[in-house]
Amino acid sequence: MKILIVEDEEKIANSLKRGLEQESHVVDVAYDGEVGYDLASGENYDLIILDLMLPKIDGMTICKKLRQDDDVPSPILMLTARSSVEDRVKGLNIGADDYLPKPFSFEELLARVTALGRRPWEVAKDSVLKVGGLTLDKTTFEVTRGNKQIKLSRKEFTLLEYLMRNSGKIISKDTLMESVWEYEADILPNTVEVYIGYLRKKIDEPFKDQPRLIQTVRGFGYKLAVN
Repeated sequence: MKILIVEDEEKIANSLKRGLEQESHVVDVAYDGEVGYDLASGENYDLIILDLMLPKIDGMTICKKLRQDDDVPSPILMLTARSSVEDRVKGLNIGADDYLPKPFSFEELLARVTALGRRPWEVAKDSVLKVGGLTLDKTTFEVTRGNKQIKLSRKEFTLLEYLMRNSGKIISKDTLMESVWEYEADILPNTVEVYIGYLRKKIDEPFKDQPRLIQTVRGFGYKLAVN
């Protein structure tokens, strides 16, 4: 799934991002409500994890504004240190789909994320990505080109999903490192090139009668496109 975390406590936000990416999700993070609302209203997310107490725009206001926007049906999991029944009811009444009080375990959050991902939201139409003859299904973790199934590792899957979501756009190495690896401590300078090579061997080289999808734009980065 593509998930947005809106959380001003950077340590919590970054920890959730790492954990969810290890589960093969694509994760964006906003550290204040203003940026969070802009991302949530301008991108298609399968789930929004939204803290209640945020600078600039609070979580309740963001949730209410998103639910007033007919084109933002993404499920919202609200996080808060407020655990009273009144606060939970208020959050649910303005459009939150689930409510998780702090502190919480990552295992519980992951279970709620999985449960929300199984629900038939309108945004589920975005669960299958297609570029040319390449198809990626985020719910089953299956990748196919033509009628052939392609086996990918978790990191390869996450990298391919990011490229497909941004098909036609040039993505720099730094952006890929930040979005897919989040500058992991053990990442090497050529890690992006290595994994791009892995993907080419699996989605381009076996299909020589079809257009090559992963393209290198020298001096700028990479893009996934039909031409």
